Amino acid sequence: MARIDVNHVRHSYLPNPRKDADFALREVHHTFEDGGAYALLGPSGCGKTTLLNIISGLLHPSHGQLLFNGKDVTNLSTQERNIAQVFQFPVIYDTMTVYDNLAFPLRNRGVPEADVDRKVRETLEMIDLASWAKKKARGLTADQKQKISLGRGLVRSDVNAILFDEPLTVIDPHMKWVLRSQLKQLHRRFGYTMVYVTHDQTEALTFADQVVVMYDGGIVQIGTPAELFERPRHTFVGYFIGSPGMNVMPVAIDGKTATLGSQRIELPGAPKAGSGAIELGIRPEYVRLGRDGMAVQVSKVEDLGRHKVVRAKLEGREIAAVIGEDETVPADPKVRFEPAGINIYADSWRVEMGA
Repeated sequence: MARIDVNHVRHSYLPNPRKDADFALREVHHTFEDGGAYALLGPSGCGKTTLLNIISGLLHPSHGQLLFNGKDVTNLSTQERNIAQVFQFPVIYDTMTVYDNLAFPLRNRGVPEADVDRKVRETLEMIDLASWAKKKARGLTADQKQKISLGRGLVRSDVNAILFDEPLTVIDPHMKWVLRSQLKQLHRRFGYTMVYVTHDQTEALTFADQVVVMYDGGIVQIGTPAELFERPRHTFVGYFIGSPGMNVMPVAIDGKTATLGSQRIELPGAPKAGSGAIELGIRPEYVRLGRDGMAVQVSKVEDLGRHKVVRAKLEGREIAAVIGEDETVPADPKVRFEPAGINIYADSWRVEMGA
């Protein structure tokens, strides 16, 4: 396994990039620790696959340097970097059996046949394809083929890192959950350095120890699932993570008080200096619905079984609140905000609050 240092890396698909907008990947400077499980999370076009392909060697960065365990690998091929990569769509040998597909990368490296057999059978059990071992890959379904591709990435134990580019896209929802759990177990057992690209927050939050949230070609926050939920560093993180996402509304600040229209909201502290557009962000889970607080107009109640999502307007602004499955909406509903859940943003970036 390897520690991966991404040193001031930028990448553009244009021949002569001149401005930030010309770069698919703006400057990234980060260390993926040896044995860590990371997810690159963000919407399509945010740069996550570009970053993954630079780590693997499929792309050469326009600027910057890549180190594996302190060694400069920027100009080395994927094979020289000793990387296993699993792609969004299955890459397999149709004419080979399922067993031989998994055995191929091991045999290609001269692994003794007894070790090949042990590793292949162990991996086939993990991806639930043991009963298909002798069948040709050509006749399998799309999700079975993707499991073969996943297995080929997992069968080797000598790699510096295993990289996953949205590997569960074609797999059915139940099997996604099973494979995510198995990947997590594999990581805990063997300590592989794993980097997993996805636009699905559930995949990212259940797989990774550290989630790298990307937006507009850059990294906006790196943290544990709890950190991303409780203290989003950027309003995009608040919006993108959580269902429903964070409520964000423009406010004016005076000391420890925020003003939204005619409403005054007491803050847990006085926000430190911040310039630009000031916004208050609060998760729906921290919005309390009852008979005390600020008057709202409820437009819809979504019953999701274990809880309900109440959609309403506060001072003309859309707001969501999460309530228990047995709770009801009062006839004259009002909301209040739990102070611990309040975040203040200046030009979309979170500012700290003093005492």
